[in-house]
Amino acid sequence: MELFRTNEFYIFISGEYSLWWDRQTGAFIPKTGWDLADADDPICLGLCDGIVGKVEHSSVFDQRLLLIKESLPVGKLHGENDVYKIKSVVFLPLGHENVELNLQQCPKHKSNTAKKNTNSLFDIPKNAALTKTWGTLKSAGNTIKTTTQQAAAIATGTPKRRDFKDKERFERQIIEEFYKIFTDTNSFYFSRTTDLTNSLQRLCCLEKQDLIDPKALWKTVEDRFFWNRHMLKDLIELNNPLCDPWILPIIQGYIQIENCRVDLPKEFQSNTGKNYEIFTLCILSRRSRFRAGTRFKRRGVDEDGQCANYVETEQLVAYQNHEVSFVQVRGSVPVYWSQPGYKYRPPPRIDKGEAETKVAFEKHFSHEIQKYGPVCAINLIDQTGKEKIIFDVYSNYILLFNSPFITYVTFDFHEYCRGMHFENVSILINALADVIKDMNYCWRDKQGHICSQNGVFRVNCIDCLDRTNVVQTAIGKAVMEMQFCKLGLITPEGVMPNNIKNTFQLLWANNGDTISKQYAGTNALKGDYTRTGERKFTGIMKDGMNSANRYYKNHFKDSVRQCCLDIMHGVDLNEIEIQDFWTDLKTVGCIASEILPDEPPSYTPQIALQQEFEFANLLYEMSRSRNLRETKGLFSRFT
Repeated sequence: MELFRTNEFYIFISGEYSLWWDRQTGAFIPKTGWDLADADDPICLGLCDGIVGKVEHSSVFDQRLLLIKESLPVGKLHGENDVYKIKSVVFLPLGHENVELNLQQCPKHKSNTAKKNTNSLFDIPKNAALTKTWGTLKSAGNTIKTTTQQAAAIATGTPKRRDFKDKERFERQIIEEFYKIFTDTNSFYFSRTTDLTNSLQRLCCLEKQDLIDPKALWKTVEDRFFWNRHMLKDLIELNNPLCDPWILPIIQGYIQIENCRVDLPKEFQSNTGKNYEIFTLCILSRRSRFRAGTRFKRRGVDEDGQCANYVETEQLVAYQNHEVSFVQVRGSVPVYWSQPGYKYRPPPRIDKGEAETKVAFEKHFSHEIQKYGPVCAINLIDQTGKEKIIFDVYSNYILLFNSPFITYVTFDFHEYCRGMHFENVSILINALADVIKDMNYCWRDKQGHICSQNGVFRVNCIDCLDRTNVVQTAIGKAVMEMQFCKLGLITPEGVMPNNIKNTFQLLWANNGDTISKQYAGTNALKGDYTRTGERKFTGIMKDGMNSANRYYKNHFKDSVRQCCLDIMHGVDLNEIEIQDFWTDLKTVGCIASEILPDEPPSYTPQIALQQEFEFANLLYEMSRSRNLRETKGLFSRFT
C-alpha cells in the first residue's frame, strides 16, 4: 500500500480504498481511493505492507501508528493463500513534525518523492540566514507552547504527570523494545486471503455456516489469537465497511511450510510409473493475546481463567486435494502461582486461596472443553523437589473439578528420562495410544469436511517450553503416521521415511525455539533431541548457556518487554516507571551460588560460540565484583 503525507493527514492507499489518519487528533477516517484527489498537496512517502495498529498509553507513551515496513513470504496455506512473516516495522508518530521512515520507494511517485525537498520554502538549504531565522522562530514557538501548557496546568491544579526526561527515556526504551519484539523473534505472521487465527477444523465449521466474508476476514477470527486486536480497536469500533480492508489480523507464534517428497511403496505406484508424491507439511503455532508476557512476569492463571504462555499448535499435511490437521495446546498450570526472587531457580509459591483458585481453574477448563471438547491434560512436572507444590495443587484441583471430559495423565519427565534417555517418552506415547486413536484428526478434501478431531491434548511442564516441546513432538509424530496411512503415503506396517522424519523434527524444533524466545528469551532447551532424535554433549553445553542467558534476560531485561506487551494489549500498567536496569545488578551474586564454577569457564570453540564464551566469563566476573559500580564497568565491556 502507498503512504502519502499532507499537512493535516497521513493517507494510506490500497486499490479503491483509502484511510486518512489525522496528524493532530489521531482519528481514523476511511474513504475511497478516489478521495485522494481532494487532498492538499500530498507527498508520497513510499510503500508499506500493512498497519499493525495504534500504540499509545495516555500517561507515558504518546500515540504512534505501527506499520509493517517489510515482510517476507513464508509459503501457501489452505490452497493458494499466501502467508507472510513480518521482517521489520516502523513507527509513524502523531504530530506535524515530518519524520524519515525510509520506506520502500513507490515506483509510481518517484518524481513526487524527489520533489519533496524543494517544495517547501523552509526546506531550502542554500540560504543559511533564512534557515537560522526559521530555527529561532521554531524554538521560540515551542518554548511559548510549553510555557503555556505549564501555566495552564498550574492554573487548573493539574499535577505534573511526569518529568520530561524520564518520559523521553521511557518512550525510547519502549520503542527499541517494540523493534526487537517484531524483528528479533521472527514470530509475527499475516495473510490477506485466509484466516491464520482459526484451525482447519474451525474454518470448516465457519464454512458450513457460510459465515466467512473474504472481504472482511477479521469478523470471524478466533479472538484469543488476534494479537493486534487492541491496537486496531479504533478502526473496529468505527463499524464502517470501508475499514474492513485496513483491519489486518496478525498472529504471534510460528509458521513453517515445507514441500516434501515421499517415495511410494510399489503397491501404491500408479501405471504412469511415477514412484513418488509431493505433499506439503506445515506447522502453525498461535500464541494467545490473553495473559501475554514473559517467563517470570506471567505465570499461572488470571481471574478470567486465561493462562500464561498459552499456545495452540497445529500441524497440517496437504496432499493433492486432501488436507489433514491435528491441534495441541500448551499453557501454564491454571492456578495462581509465581516464582519471585532472584535465585537461578526460585521455588514456586501459591499466591491465592482455594476458593479463588477453584473459580479460575474451573473457568479455564470450561473454556477448553467448550472450544475443543474432551481434554487430555498431560502434566510433566516433577513430582518431587521444588516443583512438587505445583504438581500437588494441579492434581488436587483436577480431582475437585471431577469432570467427565478431562483425562488427567501424569508423567514425571525428569524421572523417566533421567540420564538423557529421552527415548523413554515412548512409554507415555504407548500409554496414550488409545486416546490418540479416539481423538482422531480433522480431514477435508475438495468435496468438504470428512471428519473432525474429537478433543485436544493440553501439555504442560513448569515453563511449558522444553519438556513440553519433546512430548508434543512425539504426539504429533504418532498422529502423522496415522494420517500418512490414511492418505496412502505409507503402508499400515510401514515406517516414516527418514527424509520426512527429519523435516518433521526440524519444523517442531524450530517451532520450539521460537516459542521459547517469545516467553523466555532464548532457544528451547533439549532442542538437539527434538531436532535430531539424539541427545549430544554439545547440546548439553548449549543448554547450559541458554539457561544462563534466560536468567540474565528474565531478571534484567523482561521488565521493559513486559511493559511493552502490556501497552500493546491495553493492559493497565501498575507501575509506570521502568525500573533501572542497573539497580537489579546488585542481585547478580545469586548466580555464583547456583551455576558458576570456582574458576572462569574455558570451553573449546567446538563446544561454545565466542559470544557464549564471553558471556560465561562475564557472569563469573560479575558475580565476584565487589560493588555495583564495578559490575557496571564489566557489563559495559561486554555490551
